[in-house]
Amino acid sequence: MPFDLQPTLTGERLQLRPLRPDDWDALSAVASDPLIWEQHPERDRYRPEVFRRYFDSGIASAGAFAVVDTASGRIIGSSRYHGYDEAKREVEIGWTFLTRAYWGRGYNREMKTLMLDHAFKFVDRVCFNVGRTNYRSQAAMRKIGGVEAGTCVNSLGAESIVFVIRAPRPSPNGHSPESGEARDLPCGPRA
Repeated sequence: MPFDLQPTLTGERLQLRPLRPDDWDALSAVASDPLIWEQHPERDRYRPEVFRRYFDSGIASAGAFAVVDTASGRIIGSSRYHGYDEAKREVEIGWTFLTRAYWGRGYNREMKTLMLDHAFKFVDRVCFNVGRTNYRSQAAMRKIGGVEAGTCVNSLGAESIVFVIRAPRPSPNGHSPESGEARDLPCGPRA
């Protein structure tokens, strides 16, 4: 069965559904807060002309999601799968942001759990490239079990820290190894 990069994933408080061109107004409004991007390598992504590149690349990727608060029905952010490598059994999750009203309340964890659970049906390893100065996202990665596995240079030319989460696999004694245990090279340079 091939990896479906844009399923609809539904959790307790969130629904992730394929990003559509008609989501521009709602998602660009969410992204217009400069504080969302203050630690990001592309700090001016709140500007419509800069966000347009992000949005259009998400549509073109065929792996991007609109993140919807199921209680209100409103779009509150976005994320995407990228760089699926069937031979290496890995994929990247990235380009993630949520409106600040949803920070620190478990929404990022729910979103990533939905995406990880789906990905681990097809891959053994998920990578996340986080900007060197994006301390909030680094802390969030550690909270969900991400393990630092090296660095890379992203498409913006900025250094990123590569975090890895491995699919949980029971060992012969019944214990699961660390999900992020990095046994080989980090994911390649991606944005």
